[in-house]
Order: sequence, then structure tokens, then C-alpha cells
Amino acid sequence: MSLSKAATLHPEWVEPYYGTLAKSADDAVTALNTMLAQDGLLVHVAKGVEVERTIQVINILRADVDLMVNRRVLVVAEEGAQIKLLFCDHAADDRQFLATEVVEVFAGPGASVDLYTLEETHNKNTRVSNTYIGQQTGSKVKHNSITLHNGLTRNRVDVTLQGEGAECLLNGCVISDKQQHVDNNTLIDHQAPGCTSQERYKYVLDDHAVGAFAGRVLVRHGAQKTDSVMTNQNLCATKTSRMYTQPMLEIYADDVKCSHGSTVGQLNDAALFYMQQRGIGLQEARLLLQMAFVNEVIDQMHLTPLRDRLHYLVERRFRGELSKCEGCRLCR
Repeated sequence: MSLSKAATLHPEWVEPYYGTLAKSADDAVTALNTMLAQDGLLVHVAKGVEVERTIQVINILRADVDLMVNRRVLVVAEEGAQIKLLFCDHAADDRQFLATEVVEVFAGPGASVDLYTLEETHNKNTRVSNTYIGQQTGSKVKHNSITLHNGLTRNRVDVTLQGEGAECLLNGCVISDKQQHVDNNTLIDHQAPGCTSQERYKYVLDDHAVGAFAGRVLVRHGAQKTDSVMTNQNLCATKTSRMYTQPMLEIYADDVKCSHGSTVGQLNDAALFYMQQRGIGLQEARLLLQMAFVNEVIDQMHLTPLRDRLHYLVERRFRGELSKCEGCRLCR
């Protein structure tokens, strides 16, 4: 239900959680969103309840004038609860849009939360999204972020592993061209022992697109037996595209297993030549290599209908069909 309605009918679902992870004093975007958001969405899953079907939330930006919107989402999964959520962002009018979004996710002991976000907007859209995730003992959270078409996007994901044995998986896939800009900032805060985190982000940049990734894994005192892997791999398809990457590890415990790495490169000339020798055109060869590069992230998604749909959308995106639809006036 809406946050305002829940605050009246079920304050116990809102008051202990709202604003406790997303602290206005620590981030300007969060403060702006908290000040301007008039309402929001609450998803509450009671103890031991398994939501079998995925909940899909579709945000469509439509306006006759330039527009700013502020979205607020609160997800509470109590002990042993299971839920899957899919958020889709679209822009349907040729206007300047500015969207701020703050999402707070609370995973109780033994809870399981799968969160998928898909952006398919246009070149005039600016999106700033902050996601805050708090995990208790034995909980599992998977966060998958896909940016297929955008203008200027900045995604922030902060994960706090508060209970022993918690697990989190962060996956990100970005396809960008023209003058588009995509920035992903992540923080995984290991506060308890025996927690596991895996992180993989991949970018494919074309034309004059700019990408940025800053990932930080913080292992605090006492968080022994931590197992963490962070990977950022990037493909610049043109010499005019730019990628800025900064993976970071900050470790204050001595019995941990942590690694991180980052690569930036171009398409393999030897592989392109090999495929052309076997009758595959240069453009098709480039398409196949780019698709193989991002499919590693897409194949990690457990939501089968979405995974199959993304394979189709990614191919269309690389062929330029998503941004050059017949009769479309959004990208002119």
C-alpha cells in the first residue's frame, strides 16, 4: 500500500524502518527526496511468507512540460520471508525529466529478497537512484541493475551486512552510446562475521558515451571469515568513449578472503578477424562479441522470463533498434 496510508493504519510497518538506512544527513540526494516526496510505495512481507509471483512496478514518465518526480520505496521482508521485485523505468514524452528515487530494503533473519531494476528511458532523462539494503542473520539479497537506454544516470547501492552469515549479490549491466552517461557507486559494509558478497558490473560504451564505476568493500573489525569478490569489466567500442573505474577494498580484519579487479579494453581484433574469415560480416561479428560480453551478467539472473526478455532487448539495443524506432521522436 502507500506509505501515507500504512503510516496511519499500520505504523509498526513504517516507523521502525523509514529513514533508518537512508539518512538525510549523509547524502544530498536522499535529503532532497525526503523533503519533496509526497508519498511512496510500501511492500511488506510477513514472517515466513513466500510471495510466489514476482511483483512488477512500472514507472512511466509522461508530461506536457519538463517534469521532476520523486519516488520513495520501502521494502520490509520479515524473518524467513521471500519476495522478488522488478522495477521498470520508461519515458514516453519528448521532455526533460528529472527523477530522484530512494529505495530502502530490510531483509530480516533468513529472508530472501531479489531486486531487479531496468531503465529504458531516453536521452533527455536524468535519473538519480539511491538504494539502501540492510541484512540480518542468514538473509540473502540479490540486486540486479540493467541500463539499456538513458540520458544521465547515477545509481548508488549501499549494502550493510549486519547479521552473521548474510549473503549479497550485486550484478550490473550498462549499454550506452551517443552522449549518454552512466555512473554506478556501490558500498558493501561487512559488519558481521561469516558474510559473503559478490559483485560484478559490466559496461559496453559506444560513440561518445561515458561510464563510471566506484565500488567499495568495507570489512570492519570483528567481521572475520568474510568472503568478498568484486569485478568490473568494461568494453569501449570506440576511441571516443570513456570509462572511469575505481574498485576499492578497506579491510580491518585478518581472517578474510577478499579480491577485486577492473579491466578496460576494446573488441578483440583477432576474434573479429577469425569470425570474418568464416563469412561473418564485421558489424555482425561486433554484435556477437558485445552480446557475449554482457550475457555473463544477464545469465546470473534467476528470473527466467526477465532473463529471456533481456537477451532479446540487448540484441535490439546493439542493433540500434531501441533508440531508432520508426516514427519515434524522442531521440531526435
